[in-house]
Amino acid sequence: MGLYLNPNADAFLEDKGTRIYIDKSLMMEELNKLVSTKEDFVCISRPRRFGKSMAGNMISAYYSKGCNTRETFSQMKLGQVPGYDKYLNKFNVIKLDLNELYQNAKKKNEEAQLISQIDKRVADEFKVQFKDIVFSEQDDSIDQCILRVYAKTGEKFVILIDEYDVLVRERVPKTLFENYLSFLNGLFKGTTIRPAIALAYITGIIPVVRDKVQSKLNEFKEYTMMRPRQFAEHIGFTKEEVVALCKEYNMDADECARWYDGYKLSERADMYNPLSVVTALLDQEFGGYWSTTGSFEALKDYILMDFEGIRQDVVSMISGDSVEVDVHSFLNTMDCFYSKDDVFTYLIHLGYLSYNRKEQTCCIPNEEVRQEWVRSIKLSPDYKKLVEIINASKKLLDDTIQGNEEAVARALDAAHTEVTNPLTYNNEHCFQSAICLAYFYANTRYTLVKELPTGKGYADLVLIPYLPNIPAMVIELKHNKSAESALQQIKEKNYCQALNNYKGDLLFVGISYDEKTKEHKCRIEKLEN
Repeated sequence: MGLYLNPNADAFLEDKGTRIYIDKSLMMEELNKLVSTKEDFVCISRPRRFGKSMAGNMISAYYSKGCNTRETFSQMKLGQVPGYDKYLNKFNVIKLDLNELYQNAKKKNEEAQLISQIDKRVADEFKVQFKDIVFSEQDDSIDQCILRVYAKTGEKFVILIDEYDVLVRERVPKTLFENYLSFLNGLFKGTTIRPAIALAYITGIIPVVRDKVQSKLNEFKEYTMMRPRQFAEHIGFTKEEVVALCKEYNMDADECARWYDGYKLSERADMYNPLSVVTALLDQEFGGYWSTTGSFEALKDYILMDFEGIRQDVVSMISGDSVEVDVHSFLNTMDCFYSKDDVFTYLIHLGYLSYNRKEQTCCIPNEEVRQEWVRSIKLSPDYKKLVEIINASKKLLDDTIQGNEEAVARALDAAHTEVTNPLTYNNEHCFQSAICLAYFYANTRYTLVKELPTGKGYADLVLIPYLPNIPAMVIELKHNKSAESALQQIKEKNYCQALNNYKGDLLFVGISYDEKTKEHKCRIEKLEN
């Protein structure tokens, strides 16, 4: 047993002992299917605090010869799977947290020696654990030690590297990076070492870097935020898991979803950021905990890049819309951004955007992240007008509830102009987006639902309160018609039917705009319960 070679299960057992722990052991069933096959090189990329390290601790505790975890896994979900122990504690495991190793070296100003230090530490552990094998002076690297043991014993290895991409994201000196490439080349390239590896499992925020690292890692199959495949449910919290936790902690599951849901990794997997959910449940308060996950400064740097169309799409997404994105051109590196598609793809990997693979679109996933987007643009002159509209949205909501029709119309004039450009101003979808932007503050009190099926048609926008003592709203939009006709349509088509179970007051809001004058009109009627 060592720190890096055949580590014990302490980290895994510590994870299991936390107050909120979700059993993700069925991930091992999927990994076991890949062991010693052509698919046994796995690269999983997820945002920070999505549970990558905890998964790595579990994988190590399952495979490592330095552990005896039969009793633990037998009592978990995996223990109900026939043959769950096929590879239990059967392999030599090498487990490296590259970020931890790099940060420690950085503190000591020893970054230049990072790779040689890693090789030496692990090689020293080989010589302690395999005392019956004679290692030569040339056996001073991990790959050479693996080959020496495999040649003598036939024993295979599982290699786990957490945050493999840290030296890409940190933009380290060229010499260190080249040493790292040589390190990867030794571990994962070549027909000699390949049979000695039963499973290679690396994780990072971004997938394999195409223009620098790909040739060293081209045998890895990628499981990303865009295409997680069979591992979609195993890293991050699923909707079902969060609903059960909310029930246990007496918290509102719908409100939890509004704050932290939105990452639809597959048709059956809606994923939540685990750290945010756990913090909210333990604090008994929903709110923004993203600052512990990532910095809005990083977000700001990218959305302020001078690419055509990026500002308009940012406005649309903050308004609640999805925008098209091509995720295939990004090279997965920090210094090769050539278009807004590259920027948005990177932000998907970081968790600032959610990707819809079927529609090939992206959007801001939830309220927590949307707050980070607003913070990131507040000091930018490019978004000054947008920020003014967001800041004015509380007054607009108050004016609507108070029936101040003229004030509502004036606010919508400004929002409609900001969201659209001259070519799309008269587009009804853009008009709807402008309304959602203008009512930005309403997200703190309402669930906003576009095109809600109700009565004899679809209501353009329905605001359903999740706080007491405020009215629900049905908003109907009209182009080149009167606001009165919008109110009439709400009544004739019985759009309030969707709110039959709502017991509070209800507002009918009819809004029209004239494409020639670009003026809005508003009429508001109140139904009291």
